[in-house]
Amino acid sequence: MGGTMTAESAEHRIHWPVPPHDGYTVDDLFTLPDLPPHTELIDGSLVFVSPQRHFHFAMIHLLANGLRSTLPPDFRVAAEMTVVLDRRNAPEPDVFVARADALTSHDQTRYEAADVLLVIEVVSPDSESRDRDTKPRKYAAAGIPNFWLVDMAGEDDHPVVQVYELGKATGTYALTGIYHDHVKITVPYGIDIDLTTFDRY
Repeated sequence: MGGTMTAESAEHRIHWPVPPHDGYTVDDLFTLPDLPPHTELIDGSLVFVSPQRHFHFAMIHLLANGLRSTLPPDFRVAAEMTVVLDRRNAPEPDVFVARADALTSHDQTRYEAADVLLVIEVVSPDSESRDRDTKPRKYAAAGIPNFWLVDMAGEDDHPVVQVYELGKATGTYALTGIYHDHVKITVPYGIDIDLTTFDRY
């Protein structure tokens, strides 16, 4: 037997946007009303995020603070802001480093891929495939020279950072190091981050 929908229940129904035949564009991402916070655009589809785990939150803050501690004046660190890769792809990296002159207004809501030097993704269970495969391929195709992937390891869920650099000949990322306790590298600038401070966040 079918149920009867009351006026009250109809008012509380969620109205999901119906995608265009050829998918959404970056312009849609910034003009559609009532999208949840941190919605991403991947291959013309809107991607919503699940509630954040503490590991994810802590690593964003640890890495952002660590990157800022040695940041040259012509660079800027941002977290959870949109980076436009092309017309149909606008992900929101967990942390990234961009050229300082790419910020032109405090009302700015996006960065262009050409202004970004490093993107970092902290792996989440609901986005593991995107973090490990889809996003790195798209970041590389957009020419972003450096990519880090952060994951949990061991029984104590300690962070592990995999560092990649873009190969000019291949156009793909190559692994240059795996760091369990300390990230100390020279690209895209001199970076020195103590991962053992993770438990303080």
